[in-house]
Amino acid sequence: MSENNDPVFQIQRVYLKDASLEQPNSPQIFLEQEEPSVNIQLGVEAQAVADGVFEVAVTATVQTTVGDKTVFLVECKQAGIFEIRNFEQEQLDPVLGIACPQIVYPYLRSSVSDFVTRAGFPPVHLSEINFQAMYEKQRAEQAAAPQQ
Repeated sequence: MSENNDPVFQIQRVYLKDASLEQPNSPQIFLEQEEPSVNIQLGVEAQAVADGVFEVAVTATVQTTVGDKTVFLVECKQAGIFEIRNFEQEQLDPVLGIACPQIVYPYLRSSVSDFVTRAGFPPVHLSEINFQAMYEKQRAEQAAAPQQ
């Protein structure tokens, strides 16, 4: 039998890699009537863990404040292990930067919402993300950065 060189893309596992919740001003913060402000930051990282096996992690940091007081701070890192074989490098980068995060992100959204709700606050629903636009913006910024 000849060796099969067809591209392989399989999800091996999706898991919550890291999570933390801080409520430094509870229980007094529950008495606040002012509308809180919400700051959300997202990040994506990918690394090879074995030949043809990659971990892709999407991280969300959600900080909610009222004035100068933190209501809560949630940090979650949701990750997935993917078997990705027989892709050219120019194909592999978009798979790791777009396709894999799109698979992991719904799990991250659920984890963040669950943490916030369990903390006693109304759920925070992270909006849908266009990972292709995020990837292309990151590539453009890297191309524009001066080479060292």
